[in-house]
Amino acid sequence: MSWWPVGASLFASNIGSGHFIGLAGSGAAAGIGAIAFEWNGILMLLLLGWLFLPIYIASGVMTMPEYLQKRFGGRRTQIFIAVLSLFIYIFTKISVDMYAGALFIQLALQWNIYLAVVVLLSITALYTVAGGLAAVIYTDAIQTVIMLAGALTLMVFSFTEVGGWEALMDGYLNAIPSIRVPNSTCGIPRDDSFHIFRDPVNSDLPWPGVIIGMSIPSMWYWCSDQVIVQRSLAAKTLTHAKGGSLLAAYLKFLPFFVIMLPGMISRILYTDDVACADPEQCNRICGNPVGCSDTAYAKLVMELLPSGLRGLMMAVMIAALMSSLTSIFNSASTIFTLDLWKTFRSRASEWELMIVGRVFVLVLVVVSVVWIPVVQASQGGQLFIYIQSISTYLQPPVSIIFLTGCFWKRTNEKGAFWGLTVGLLVGCTRMALDFIYPAPLCSEEDDRPGLLKHIHYLYFSTLLSFITLVVVVVVSLATEKPKPEQISRLTWFTRFDPVESREQVFSVERSNRSFEETTSQIHAMDVPGREQEGNRKDSSSASSVQSQSRLMSALYWICGMERGKEGVGDPVTGPAPEQAIGSLEEKPRLRLIVNVNLLICLSATVFLIGYWV
Repeated sequence: MSWWPVGASLFASNIGSGHFIGLAGSGAAAGIGAIAFEWNGILMLLLLGWLFLPIYIASGVMTMPEYLQKRFGGRRTQIFIAVLSLFIYIFTKISVDMYAGALFIQLALQWNIYLAVVVLLSITALYTVAGGLAAVIYTDAIQTVIMLAGALTLMVFSFTEVGGWEALMDGYLNAIPSIRVPNSTCGIPRDDSFHIFRDPVNSDLPWPGVIIGMSIPSMWYWCSDQVIVQRSLAAKTLTHAKGGSLLAAYLKFLPFFVIMLPGMISRILYTDDVACADPEQCNRICGNPVGCSDTAYAKLVMELLPSGLRGLMMAVMIAALMSSLTSIFNSASTIFTLDLWKTFRSRASEWELMIVGRVFVLVLVVVSVVWIPVVQASQGGQLFIYIQSISTYLQPPVSIIFLTGCFWKRTNEKGAFWGLTVGLLVGCTRMALDFIYPAPLCSEEDDRPGLLKHIHYLYFSTLLSFITLVVVVVVSLATEKPKPEQISRLTWFTRFDPVESREQVFSVERSNRSFEETTSQIHAMDVPGREQEGNRKDSSSASSVQSQSRLMSALYWICGMERGKEGVGDPVTGPAPEQAIGSLEEKPRLRLIVNVNLLICLSATVFLIGYWV
């Protein structure tokens, strides 16, 4: 697959409806600070293409848990990561995207939010039930064009209505709701609204945490998450994979202009609704006493655009939701069937894996719908901050495991497993406390435990990463070294190791299987009358099978499966997997082009961050 559908799919799978609603809401509530998460993603995309992908390609893996199994041996780390990835999908992706898309439809059509969820899932199911990564990637590429066209249109209308850039800069700091809690700062815009790097102690996004605490969980998402890496591995060559990362990185500059700034404009135009500061007033406006900033984008669409363009934006939001959900469903199903189900049922047929994958997606959806009320009430009503805070509790240990596994040859299975275990115990403890002691409203006294009150979640991410790293290093050095086969072509320093030894092993295994199959066929031929008996059975069953073939073929097609065409008894197979990249070789001219673009992209990122410091 060429670089442009890969890059567009990387962008679309990240910019889901939760991103539209959450990023605009964060801009309306606290200014441009949250854009640091977006621009950090640009740097991580470049790390994926130039540092992590060569290792994954050399290892020949299809899933990220499979890489850990090859790198460390054993099954417990692989299963641990697989289960954790599925939980992260529920907490930070599926439930968030469903809630965000349903919130938009609720405001647009005045539907109940759970009815909107059912409708959205039904629409998504119409074209995801047939499955397949290639279909998802090409659909994402088309939906990226739709999303950008609609978002750019809304941006133009927004700036026209507010009066331009200077009006935005002046109007935002004066966008104070008329009804506020007396003797409080509720509803007053932050003084540092137009700065990314904020006070290290008393701000909502302390700058040391933005630099370190944000980068580590972001590394998991962009460099070792199945949803993202699976798309890059579907590229034709390593150069195309790098080109896809570059395209996605360039597109990541746009959310600041087409999502966050319109969200800030929404606060200026509809201050009393979007920036409501009184809990009773907020409950009347959007049904959420914590705040209504997450309605900023939808409010702008419904109030500002003419009816025809509202329909376009409805298509944009549904496209964003479906592109994100299909990406997650495809990757979650892959992880569950290949890394979990086949661990316990190694001889499961393709038909069984297909059924299990579809049923598991339904389970994911049900659990995610149940989690929606928690999403709605968390982190002061800011959806984007909820996503980032949960990520900092669960993702840093995984990032450290992949980082040390890829770039430190001495890391072994015991170090990885115990680092992951200790890190997740600490992270889950903080996450549980966050739900038990929710953040108070701005007019209330903060009586939470000191771990929550005085340690920002970005600082906690840094601390959690350090604890995990210490455990990994200490345990790895105190136990045996990894075996040579756990290092060869599985780290940055060994990615160019020869592959003859592994190919020889596979060749012997294939020869043994071929010998066994040939022997069984000879034994079958030696039995008198076996061939004639088989012919009679075939002729007697041919008519009944033929009468069902069309119906069953239609059923297999709906489920994304195909019957073998050579005979009635051929097994049922799934969609052909994307051809994996097989070589680290690059054409010199194309490599020069992507490397030049790497420098351009890095320079633009540094300039923008420096401008808004």
